[in-house]
Amino acid sequence: MIDLIPAIDIIGGECVRLTKGDYSQKKVYNANPVAVAQEFAGMGFKRLHMVDLDGAKSKHVVNADVLHAVAHTTNLCVDFGGGIKTQEDMDRVFDNGAQMATVGSISYTAPSTFEDWIKRYGHNRIILGADVRNKNIAINGWLNNTDCDVFQFIDHYRQKGITKVLCTDISKDGALGGTSIDLYKQLMQRFPDLYLIASGGVSSAEDIISLDEAGIPAVVFGKAYYEGLIDINKIRHLLYGIG
Repeated sequence: MIDLIPAIDIIGGECVRLTKGDYSQKKVYNANPVAVAQEFAGMGFKRLHMVDLDGAKSKHVVNADVLHAVAHTTNLCVDFGGGIKTQEDMDRVFDNGAQMATVGSISYTAPSTFEDWIKRYGHNRIILGADVRNKNIAINGWLNNTDCDVFQFIDHYRQKGITKVLCTDISKDGALGGTSIDLYKQLMQRFPDLYLIASGGVSSAEDIISLDEAGIPAVVFGKAYYEGLIDINKIRHLLYGIG
């Protein structure tokens, strides 16, 4: 069954969501992301995806204090991404309590550094962030496009030991218009043993059920929950027969 992973995106220490990666289309959902994380923990979630949008834009980790507070007040297994560019950034992320780090831009701009991190920390602690626009990789908080094909990108790092990939279709993210299920199906056909985490566009329970039926291992959701469009208990009942 598909793993459900709630997401918290942070700007200025607040829980926010963007629309299609546009920083000018920011909506604040809660001024206290730690309280949001505690709510997710209270609902029985085990995982949390945290994104430092300030860090992604400024190219270094900014909201490590929020990560520290979440990691030390909940039992959530946190994967943290956004602004991880240097060894110092990586150390800050793990020192402040993240169990895993999601790394996107540096895997494109400095592949040797990223490959060193895979060897140093192990594939279980490193998630490859594959943010895509028209099936090409985008970097630096989705602000810069590349001509790198997502299939070639993932294939390269599969050969380097990567087993977990968070793939976000930027055109879908925060738009509440449905997921890029065809893209995820293609990725699973190409890489059947990949732990693929689908991200972007979840707008209903049906979207999550469709991903599960397609054999996608995990899904990140955020805006649909904050907007009250999905009922977690209903989804758990449909997927697992509980809730």
